[in-house]
Amino acid sequence: MQPLYKKETNAVTRWTSFENPLGQKGEGGKDNGGAKGHAFEYFAPGETKVLLDTKGSGIINRMWMTVRDRDPKTLRSLKIEMFWDNAEKPAVSVPLGDFFCFGLSMMKPFESALFSSPEGKSFNCCIQMPFLTGAKITLTNESDTTAGHLFYDINYTLCPMDGKDMLYFHSWWNRENTVKLCRDYTVLDTVRGEGKFIGVNFGVNTPKGYGTAWFGEGEMKFYIDGDTEFPTLCGTGTEDYIGTAWGQGTYSNLTQGSLVCDGEAGQYTFYRLHTNDPVRFNADLRVTIQDIGGTETAAILDIIKSGAPCKIVTFDGHDGPFHLLYEKDFVLEEGHKKGWFNFYREDDFSSTAYFYLDKPLSNLPPLAPLKERIAGC
Repeated sequence: MQPLYKKETNAVTRWTSFENPLGQKGEGGKDNGGAKGHAFEYFAPGETKVLLDTKGSGIINRMWMTVRDRDPKTLRSLKIEMFWDNAEKPAVSVPLGDFFCFGLSMMKPFESALFSSPEGKSFNCCIQMPFLTGAKITLTNESDTTAGHLFYDINYTLCPMDGKDMLYFHSWWNRENTVKLCRDYTVLDTVRGEGKFIGVNFGVNTPKGYGTAWFGEGEMKFYIDGDTEFPTLCGTGTEDYIGTAWGQGTYSNLTQGSLVCDGEAGQYTFYRLHTNDPVRFNADLRVTIQDIGGTETAAILDIIKSGAPCKIVTFDGHDGPFHLLYEKDFVLEEGHKKGWFNFYREDDFSSTAYFYLDKPLSNLPPLAPLKERIAGC
């Protein structure tokens, strides 16, 4: 980013909003004689709004928007898509709430390095998104009801860009309503090319069969440049990855946060942004997280008796290293020594990954159908 005091040759600032949807010079606020005539629009079922469509090279610096109805079902029914350099396929295709770092599309006040919502009523993003020949951003209402009072503005700079050193912004949303036992959840399916992984937000719904047992023992795994069976980067636990420890409460920091942490309801949302430590890759990247939880001896016995899917991984007797049990025919019986058991579970995981890639689109699957996105969200 250029220092603010430096001159920038051939650079101009533009905004798009309903008051100037094409971002044209001298064309803003013309409706109603310049007296705030077109601040918002209604949004019919099936309708697509074009929020930005510009030609030439430049960089998007900031996006802000809000809508009247901000419940999770509505926010997962609105789809935001971004296209770079006249590409036919979107580099971003994500439910609106999840894109703006709200896991489960559940809004809470927070501030981070890339996203914020000062009072939990708006959506702000300051990720830089460069383009060489054009940029297009759309919002589609895939629900069966009209969305009221959509406001937005997108702030960007039109300027020469050096394509040799440029990476294109991408984002991918995924959900597995049931992560199958002993299988890792896919945070980012394999992308090919050169790039940087810059963050992710998660939403987790936990089934009632696990009670209030802790869900977050799973380790993040980054398979980089040809990794197959085992990754190059491997974390130590879910709450460790987002910068806290020994479970997690609610908090928001610049690069890590946990906005919803409700053990009784079985809902958790959290994020980690790699603004200071991007994960670089030169050929390909795949990212996963284990669906592993943990609890004390008595509670794990209750889970087993309830019939909830469970595969014990390790035992910590608080007197030394892990007892490794995953590949053994271990059967937990009454009277076992007290301690902490880690175990594979079957939870409902969703996530939005943010990354840069050297091509203006990725090879990732399209956004999941609406029915899957809003089921139990």
